[in-house]
Amino acid sequence: TRSLFAPLLRRVPILYMVLALGLMPACAGAFEILIGTGEPGTFSHFSGRIIARVVNKHAPAITCKTIPSSGDVHNLTNLKQGSLDLALIDSRMLYDAITKKGNFEFLDIRYDNLRGLMPLGDIPLTLVVRSDASIASLDQLKDKRINAGIPRTPRHLATRMVMQAKGWEKRDFSLFAEISTSLSQDTMAFCHGTVQAMLHLGVHPDPSVQQLLQRCDAVLLGINDTDIAAMVQSNPALKLTAIEAGTYPEQAQRIETIGSQIILVATEDLDEETAYLIVEALYSN
Repeated sequence: TRSLFAPLLRRVPILYMVLALGLMPACAGAFEILIGTGEPGTFSHFSGRIIARVVNKHAPAITCKTIPSSGDVHNLTNLKQGSLDLALIDSRMLYDAITKKGNFEFLDIRYDNLRGLMPLGDIPLTLVVRSDASIASLDQLKDKRINAGIPRTPRHLATRMVMQAKGWEKRDFSLFAEISTSLSQDTMAFCHGTVQAMLHLGVHPDPSVQQLLQRCDAVLLGINDTDIAAMVQSNPALKLTAIEAGTYPEQAQRIETIGSQIILVATEDLDEETAYLIVEALYSN
């Protein structure tokens, strides 16, 4: 299986170093570890709280605390500068930070001290379409009305990534909207027919997706075609994944798609003994 974040692995991350050496560390002394997560209510924050609970229970030398933030850019910058010890980061954002793309293109910060500890789960990219829009595949999205989300948000960046893989521009759609998720503006635009399709980026099941399926007669589609497969092959932050049949009552078929991963990230300043205690606590429990 190829690496999802090869630039980090080439530097031999702490986890693999510890396992290779077979270290069985002694107690490192009680101290506080801060984990950066997404905003309260997000999958990232929920996951961070679970990690903190497990580490606090099974690694008594460590006191673990979650610090919610506005997102990955904030967490990566604070991780780099030492304000955080760990952070939950989308592998696409991690790769962009290392290669200075996307939101990191114009930041005068080098994220060369980051280390990946472990992947925690997939973040699928799913196409949500109206059932009356005559869209049965990704190629049929062209000439339709789509919502890409607010510029520089993860959804917008994912939409532009897919467009680049397909060779599409804004002019290839009859409407290229940039509607916010705030106050469910994107959901209302979809349900009222202002837009016919949008990409969903996140874990499943998701209550917002369930609402679209039940109340707005939405349909979920995969986006894995030859163009997208080529993009995945060239981008170590992406992977093929799927949404299993029955994830939603309205979803009878398995949906083949792509996605990223949520990665537990540290820096080279985190000592090997502490890294071992954290990883061992998580893998064992």
